Amino acid sequence: FHDDQHGTAIVAAAAVYNGLRVVGKNIADIKVVGSGAGAASIACLDLLVSMGLPRENISLVDRTGVIYKGRESGMNPWKEKYAQQTDARTLAEAMVDADLFMGLSGPGLLTQDMVKCMAKDPLILAMSNPTPEIMPEEALAVRPDAIVATGRSDYPNQVNNVLCFPFIFRGALDCGATTINEAMKQACVKAIADLACKEATDVVAQAYKGEAFRFGREYLIPKPFDSRLIEEVPVAVVKAAMESGVATRPIEDIEAYRKKLNGFINQSGLLMQPMIEKAKQGGQSKIVFAEGENEDVLMAMQAIVDEGVAKPILIGREKVMQETMHRLSLRYKLGTDVEVFDPAKDNADRYWQHYHAKVGRKGVSVATARADMLHNASALAAVIVDMGEAHGMICGKVGRFDKHFKKLHQVLGTATPDTHMSSVCVLLLPSGPLFIADCFLTVDPSANDIVATTESSMAFVRQFGIQPKVALLSHSNFGTSGVPEASKMRLASEILRERHPEAEIDGEMHAFTAMNETLRNTIYQDANLTGQPNLLIMPNLDAANIALGLIRSLTDALLIGPFVHGLSKPAHIVIPSVSARGMFNMTAVTASEVINQQDMIDQN
Repeated sequence: FHDDQHGTAIVAAAAVYNGLRVVGKNIADIKVVGSGAGAASIACLDLLVSMGLPRENISLVDRTGVIYKGRESGMNPWKEKYAQQTDARTLAEAMVDADLFMGLSGPGLLTQDMVKCMAKDPLILAMSNPTPEIMPEEALAVRPDAIVATGRSDYPNQVNNVLCFPFIFRGALDCGATTINEAMKQACVKAIADLACKEATDVVAQAYKGEAFRFGREYLIPKPFDSRLIEEVPVAVVKAAMESGVATRPIEDIEAYRKKLNGFINQSGLLMQPMIEKAKQGGQSKIVFAEGENEDVLMAMQAIVDEGVAKPILIGREKVMQETMHRLSLRYKLGTDVEVFDPAKDNADRYWQHYHAKVGRKGVSVATARADMLHNASALAAVIVDMGEAHGMICGKVGRFDKHFKKLHQVLGTATPDTHMSSVCVLLLPSGPLFIADCFLTVDPSANDIVATTESSMAFVRQFGIQPKVALLSHSNFGTSGVPEASKMRLASEILRERHPEAEIDGEMHAFTAMNETLRNTIYQDANLTGQPNLLIMPNLDAANIALGLIRSLTDALLIGPFVHGLSKPAHIVIPSVSARGMFNMTAVTASEVINQQDMIDQN
């Protein structure tokens, strides 16, 4: 297997496969002209033949001219198998009524006059690099109905063998394939082609800002940045290897294998799996999204619908959502898969009346209550949840955290009158997940507040299937300072160790002491903590927020959260920079909390 031969053939075949889909032609009926008779060109034609292209429909042209039966000059066994009984002797003569031009030859060999002679809706793969056989703008100037692909990244439809290499090897090696056969190549072709028919990911959209990725004439094959290739291609290759009998280590559980591959591209995938699985088991949790018109929110909906983690409700204008969904090629249906709540159309009196009853004695007049239900989506989402029309909510894609939290707190209130509100964030580091609290809510917590924050954070960590190891941080190391900030952390540590004798909890201590077990043991040999902690409790909001920002910027760690604890109903506030994947993760957590809350109600 050589990536410049077979890799190019696979990606070119994917472009042809999808090009024929777009124009509605059958591979068995098309006329093909191949320009160039080197190893890559022969590999491309061989693969297309294995996919159903009749060999007699192919005219192969090299630097001498058309390869025809009886030709003696410049022939070899590989060219000989494509020799045809034909009167055509030049590229121009061969191009008449051709459906597909497959160019792996040299710059400028295909002229506009040749393109004019092609069949309706011609496919032109001009793959000579760096200058193709014809520039796309030249071809389209004379044949606007043409679909053009090149090897260049500055034009649509780049045929780049990075789309299959090394992913085909990943699948072949994982199943112990003895060879890479035609079935495996064909599976690779179809996996790449099918991926282009799906909606683009937020990663691809970010990498190619301003471009629309909708399957069609200018988007036949995925972009090289599409991280889903490492999941889709190896799985398809493994299946084909097993079905064709060349896999020496068959993979029994393909879905488990898919999840493992997903973990390579989704840093959060493995950590989030327990939450996702729990959310899917319920599957009926109605989660309302305040910023329903936002592009990242709409992109997240596709995964939410596909995975079945929740039943989404989007607040916003359906027309605006439909326009964005069309541009992003999203497949789910509004009104069927995803419910839409348009405040301008659906805002019945009961919503503002319920809201006013909640906050009327907190300075919110009737007029303001009406206006908030029309223009403040976070307040509206909270009211929908509080009225029982949804189980949980997510907001924060637009605006400030504190503004959103104020509305949620006013409407939903706390779980009990004495419940302490707090937040926890997760950073995914090479060493594993690191939970930090409280980065967003309590400015200067008391010792009792620290205890409550730690307990709710420990419970949250356990939801991921992780045993919490807690360090309470300070500028003081086990009693070296008596200032109030250090004393409250020391007191909180004492209370926590007394309440949870089975847990690994200790402090107060320096951050460096917490993360370095050897140093910690030289300072205090009986520390109730082994190894590195996975939950850091900060003495105040400034310390927590600064630590979060520093670790994120210095390590490029992925942030999951923040997660708010203490509200009466599952409700969370994302940060504006959250990705579509981040929205999906937040949805899974919210949905699993809905299930947990219902389980507690059922038990009581």
